[in-house]
Amino acid sequence: MKSTSYSDKVLDHFRNPRNVGEIEDADGVGKVGNPVCGDLMWIYIKVGKNNNEEEIIEDIKFKTFGCGSAVSTSSMVTEMAKGMTLDKAYDITRQNVADELDGLPPIKMHCSNLAADALKAAIDNYRTGAEPDVEIATSCQLDTRIILGVEKFIGKGVYKEAPADLGDLKDKRILILDSGDESLELALKLTEITGRVIVVTSAKSIPGTVELRKKLKHSEVKILQESDLLEIKGQLDEVEKVLIHDYDEDENYELTVDAVILIDYRG
Repeated sequence: MKSTSYSDKVLDHFRNPRNVGEIEDADGVGKVGNPVCGDLMWIYIKVGKNNNEEEIIEDIKFKTFGCGSAVSTSSMVTEMAKGMTLDKAYDITRQNVADELDGLPPIKMHCSNLAADALKAAIDNYRTGAEPDVEIATSCQLDTRIILGVEKFIGKGVYKEAPADLGDLKDKRILILDSGDESLELALKLTEITGRVIVVTSAKSIPGTVELRKKLKHSEVKILQESDLLEIKGQLDEVEKVLIHDYDEDENYELTVDAVILIDYRG
């Protein structure tokens, strides 16, 4: 981990991780993996009660197989959650963890900051007996990806951030590149003004946090899994089509669209 890219807190939790290990008689276990990046983490919780008879996280430990950011976020979430009521611990978000670490590089926010999801999975496992294993998948190669036609159509149907006025996209066919929670939340919001929203993701399943996956599953957003955006095409001053590569079928095909949103794209 380069000190120029990470905060002192991130480096401290990477070098001196807290609450490492496994609780053999854990009340709840959460296991989260990102198949795109290969990061994998387990959260173990022991539940007790406080003076108000509220259920709290009495003890918590983690194991992580992944990059330095995965270790740091796992360590931090255990410090944050220990002693909390289950309800408060369940509300911890990825952004909360990143804020406590004084920030994370954007690409790490998307692919390695999964500790809050593992904690939620552990609490769900304790409360409902839900399966502890959760797959969280997002595209993690935004800094190296090259998409043809981006610069040609900036301001002509291609956006590198959410438009200031979403009303400009009313009833349009919109394609969004999965770059993490922000892009997925935007896709859901856009369904309020158009019934034609498509998300392209390299993931093998619905991407995003546990909550986002549930919302996407029951939304009108169409998910193109195991796919990538190769090129944006059009005539004159507007976007008309995109070229998509399907990794499962190993073939390219075109889609007709009116707008493309590429949050955090650096190509």
